[in-house]
Amino acid sequence: MKRLVFSAALVAALTLASCSSDEGDEAALNGEPVAAVPAPAGSAWAANAVRTEKGGWQVGNPAAPIKLIEYGSLTCPACAAFSSQGSAQLHENYIETGKVSFEFRSVPLHGWTDLLLTRLLECAPVTAAVPLADQVWGNHQAIMTNIQSGFGQGEAALSLPENQRFVAMAQSVGFIDFFASRGISADQAQVCLADNAAVTALADKTSAASEEDDVQGTPTFYLNGQKLTDTSWVAIEAALQRAGAR
Repeated sequence: MKRLVFSAALVAALTLASCSSDEGDEAALNGEPVAAVPAPAGSAWAANAVRTEKGGWQVGNPAAPIKLIEYGSLTCPACAAFSSQGSAQLHENYIETGKVSFEFRSVPLHGWTDLLLTRLLECAPVTAAVPLADQVWGNHQAIMTNIQSGFGQGEAALSLPENQRFVAMAQSVGFIDFFASRGISADQAQVCLADNAAVTALADKTSAASEEDDVQGTPTFYLNGQKLTDTSWVAIEAALQRAGAR
C-alpha cells in the first residue's frame, strides 16, 4: 500500500488493492451470549461517541465486550451499500443494547476528496460524525456526480495559498453546501478547512492507521481484533451473533 503523500501543493491518491484473502481464523470469535447493558439514565448509547487514537469515531458502550471496527472510504460504493443495508440495524439491534461498540476509521482511498470529506466530519460534533458518514454514503451517487463535474477545478485549487486551497477544493465539488444543509455552516466548514496543519495531520493519521492494520480494500472490518473475510451486512451480523451479540 502506498502512504498518502501530502506536500505543500498536492494530496496524492492512495491506491489500495482488492481485499486480502489472508484473514486468519474467525472461529476464534465464537463466544457465549453477552447481556445487554442499558445506557446511562436519560441517554442512548448512540450519544456516547469519542475520537480514538487512530483517528476514528467510536460510538456505543466503551466497555462493550464486542468491538467492531470499520475501515471505510467515504466515496466507496461498497461502503455505501453496507451503510444502506446494515447501519440502521447495527445501531438499533447491537450498539443500543450496549453489547457492541462500533468505530469508523476513514480511509483516504480516493485522495483529497476522501480526505476533505473526513476533515468535514471532524468539523462536526463528535456524536454527529458517524451519522454524517451514513448521510454521505446515502447520497453517494449525487456526491460522485459533483466530484466528477468539479474535480478539475478542485485540482487547480491546489496551487492556491495553504489557507485557501482546501476551502476552494471543497467548494468546487459541493462538499461545503452538502454539509451546510446538515448543520455544519459554510463559515464553520471554511475555518475548519483553512487549517492546513490539521488537514495534514489527518492525512498522516488515517494513512498510518490503514497501513498498520493491513487495510487493502474498503470496507474492511475487524471484530475483536480479527479481520473478517466477508464484508456484507449479512455476514457481519452473523459474526456479531457468533461473538455473543445474541
